Amino acid sequence: MKRGEGILIKLIIIQAIALLFFQIIFHYSDAFPELKRLTMYEGVSKDNFTKVIETFKLP
Repeated sequence: MKRGEGILIKLIIIQAIALLFFQIIFHYSDAFPELKRLTMYEGVSKDNFTKVIETFKLP
């Protein structure tokens, strides 16, 4: 049982390192320019705060 848990812990650590590595690569490289354009189109990359207009009539 301890051997299996050790293998799982090693796999989790390797997975986390790979995730961080690829996130850094994709964030700083121009690997997917379409994805960057999509986030700019949807307004996710900027700190745009707009007022919400209430359309419901409160009693």
